[in-house]
Amino acid sequence: MFAPPTDEYLTDAAEKSQRPGECLNREVHGFIVQGVAPFSASRPVPIQIELKRIIINEINEDQIIVLGEVDGERSLPIVIGLFEATSIDRRVKGLPSPRPLTHDLVVGAIEMLGGEIQDVMISDLESHTYFAKLRVRQDGELVEIDCRPSDAVAIAVTARVPIYVNESVMGEALDD
Repeated sequence: MFAPPTDEYLTDAAEKSQRPGECLNREVHGFIVQGVAPFSASRPVPIQIELKRIIINEINEDQIIVLGEVDGERSLPIVIGLFEATSIDRRVKGLPSPRPLTHDLVVGAIEMLGGEIQDVMISDLESHTYFAKLRVRQDGELVEIDCRPSDAVAIAVTARVPIYVNESVMGEALDD
């Protein structure tokens, strides 16, 4: 079992930040990435979740993935597109693809550039839209890359890394 991210996962940018949660944006290979601020007592540790269910409806564009707490009973349904749902479903079922799919390409590119995907984080919920971060360790530094939750889950399933959600997101989603 994977442990939640801890203070040891600081980046140079985060170490220079003045308070927990503060991030410094910078550009790496044309992508905007953020330094990760340390977790602290004032900032709750994220909840580890896992893919519990994929609901594919070929009649409708919107598909649903259900993410559930590893050590709890709460669940988080997220509406995603057909391509992402199919990609996640293929990976879960172990179905081979004759050529790399987009999520295979992302994982392969990160690894070829010397990075290692540490985990993914469902980080925010605004106006019924979820936001996620792909957390990559490269050269001893942890960087967060903004991505859609559907892509984050597909990448997590592909790379076999843990998925986390902020407690505030889980609470807010259950309140809706």
